[in-house]
Amino acid sequence: MNKAQKLRFYIEALCVYDLKNDEVVSSLLRLLRSVDSEDVLERQSDFFKTVTSHDSFRNYLSKLILTDDNAFTKAAAAGAVNELPGAVINGVKSDLQKLEAIAAVTPSDIYDSVEDEDLKKVLKTLPAWQTGEPAPPLTHDWADQLDALAEYHRKNGYGMFSKYNAFTWRDHSLFPISGTDPILLSDLKNYEEQRQRVIDNTESFVNGCPSNNVLLYGDRGTGKSSTVHAVLNEYAPMGLRMIEISKSDIPDLTMIREMLAQSPMKFIIFIDDLCFDSHDDSFGELKAALEGSLSGRKHNTIIYATSNRRHLIKESFSDRENDVNRNDIMQEQLSLSDRFGLSITFINPDKKGYLDIVEKIAADRKLDVDKDRLFAAAERWATRRGGRSPRCARQFIDFVESAVKRGKEW
Repeated sequence: MNKAQKLRFYIEALCVYDLKNDEVVSSLLRLLRSVDSEDVLERQSDFFKTVTSHDSFRNYLSKLILTDDNAFTKAAAAGAVNELPGAVINGVKSDLQKLEAIAAVTPSDIYDSVEDEDLKKVLKTLPAWQTGEPAPPLTHDWADQLDALAEYHRKNGYGMFSKYNAFTWRDHSLFPISGTDPILLSDLKNYEEQRQRVIDNTESFVNGCPSNNVLLYGDRGTGKSSTVHAVLNEYAPMGLRMIEISKSDIPDLTMIREMLAQSPMKFIIFIDDLCFDSHDDSFGELKAALEGSLSGRKHNTIIYATSNRRHLIKESFSDRENDVNRNDIMQEQLSLSDRFGLSITFINPDKKGYLDIVEKIAADRKLDVDKDRLFAAAERWATRRGGRSPRCARQFIDFVESAVKRGKEW
């Protein structure tokens, strides 16, 4: 049996970490199957193009192991590896041993497995891919590193939840968000009291303590959504993840919670810019999800919502004309708002607060500019944009920083 046949059998025999459908692994499998034919040249070229579009092969394969969704990774994430049958543990060890050998494949292994001398001459001219190093915690002797892998999954989860922190709900399915907002809590200026309430509630939630659904409401551009994203980035290493949904997805909340119920991770279900009209069917769905639904509150999900209004229902002109309708709407507004255990207000800063934010962001960016000139320009900027807000302050500093770096007037 040549090396290519051996590695092919290893891939085909994987039972717990079934990675055959991955594009890089399947490309390698096609290459290994082709060593007895002229197709080997094309297959090796294809594998080279596929693997070099990612990391080195060993690094890439080790990351597949760390992000796989299987019986072992799920149990490890839940801290329940000891409850797995011995057959599964043996399967994991066997797969890891095979995968370590597969990860070490080189062009020489293919060359040595080909018998046709003319093909071998051409194979020698093809470029080699990098083998590289595995991603931590894997090092060497992968089959002996179950404890390290179990600890990794306990901290980072399994499957796509170990690879991504944020997701969006679309067409009744979860999709990962790869380019999430990298904003940190330290990037957000002022509003310390409001932000601390969100931080404390999130920390309680992550640690399994009683916590509340949260409504962040107030003026546009005051950092409501940024606060939620910054909290996610702060607590993601502790197992926090976020699912962002739109108002139209509210009827799917029960489905989303059931899907997440068996995961050991904690999930913020985030609804940005929430507002209803008086005849919106999803209003009742959200009320039920916040409190009082038959399915009950799931221990690992919590709802955070932002809105520009404290009362989440917009009144129409006809609603205002009818006192009965108006009273009903007010009661509905109160019944929904009350179901958020925390309602936190963000209002636009006054002139002093706005300029304080401008100064702090400028200091973070290390902008060496005259403060009086900076403040005067910041006020003009806010006037042209309809008012002072943290968003306005950040956009102004973005403009100044860009001008300074390009040597332009501002």
